[in-house]
Amino acid sequence: MSEITLQQFEELVAALESGQVRVAEKIDGVWKVNREVKEIILAGFRLGKICDMSQGQFPFFDKDTYPVRRFSASDGVRIVPGGSSIRRGAYLAPGVIVMPPAYINVGAYVGEGTMVDSHVTIGSCAQVGKNIHISAATQIGGVLEPAGALPTIIEDGAFVGGNCGIYEGTIVQEGAVIASGVIITAGTPILLTEGWSCLATRW
Repeated sequence: MSEITLQQFEELVAALESGQVRVAEKIDGVWKVNREVKEIILAGFRLGKICDMSQGQFPFFDKDTYPVRRFSASDGVRIVPGGSSIRRGAYLAPGVIVMPPAYINVGAYVGEGTMVDSHVTIGSCAQVGKNIHISAATQIGGVLEPAGALPTIIEDGAFVGGNCGIYEGTIVQEGAVIASGVIITAGTPILLTEGWSCLATRW
């Protein structure tokens, strides 16, 4: 890929925030990562310069290419007061609710009607579907590097209990229920059981 310009970066960020472009999409039933999108997101850190983003008595210093994203009432997203931060380049669909404090990083996609509860972190490029409840203190891990790596994905209608950790490009399938306190990585063995019989295993 040729050298990425600031204009390319700005155009991509606008497309990410509008939902027109995603880091990964499900095509013919299979999730595919858009490597070029992740490469441009990464370039944003190289293109940016550290600047003062302090708010009142709270000092913050970060790359000027990645300030906090600004929303308006017309976006249809509820961001309840109390300390949440949503980074530029993240998409939140109408009907999303963000309870404080929560953090949503660049490249993340959160579908309509999803609840992001208190103390939840949604990492870089994570893809969270619609009508999902992500309960308090859960971490949805980010996967920004390498650029070709699949991000962590939570499909439509899933329920993720409190204090969970979903990491390393794990895919939580549509309608799944994750009990509180569960940690899942790409290497976690999954056993499908019925009574005392093991029906399927995923390693």
